[in-house]
Amino acid sequence: MFTGIVEALGRVQRHDHRSDGRRVLTVATPWGPGEVGPGDSVAVDGVCLTVTVVEPSGQLLCFDLSPETLARTTLGRRQPGDVVNLERALRVDGRLGGHLVLGHVDGVARCRWVRPAGAGLEAGFQAPGDLLALLAVKGCVALDGVSLTVAGLEPDGFWVALVPFTLERTTLGQLAPGREVNLEVDVLARYVARQLQPAGPAFSETGGQAF
Repeated sequence: MFTGIVEALGRVQRHDHRSDGRRVLTVATPWGPGEVGPGDSVAVDGVCLTVTVVEPSGQLLCFDLSPETLARTTLGRRQPGDVVNLERALRVDGRLGGHLVLGHVDGVARCRWVRPAGAGLEAGFQAPGDLLALLAVKGCVALDGVSLTVAGLEPDGFWVALVPFTLERTTLGQLAPGREVNLEVDVLARYVARQLQPAGPAFSETGGQAF
């Protein structure tokens, strides 16, 4: 579980295609020895990944990218030198400064426009149609792991307001038309939408249909 409050920026060091078929992303972070260990969860551009290897410096973290991650997120296109947003999993005694973010990306949104707004920016995004129904004005959304508020809806997209702090501390400061970002809708919206769907056949805990 995450909050959508980015802790740090990392930089992709390697994106390897291993001989055993694995895709491995190695990211340089500002964290030192003992701050992150194998098995820990880290959100990389909003995608919950498990640390598989911590290189001796403690700053280089390796992550396996599953087929689902490659299909639904932008991480498969990340190359050495790319900057990514990083957030470690929320501690039970930590503050929830943004909103509940699972790190389970729903799809990819494409930036359509960026315009000045006071000291910050406003940015519009085109999103998959099935996800638009899960967005609401003043509701929560995570873009590349950044907790944001939906400022407005359009027929095929939505827009958000970005304050200077967000622009300075996250990769959203690099937004430009055409840029793709990982989109996660509010988890509460998912469950509300599921409850509103017609009830299907009941299933038992063992996976078989219950009669």
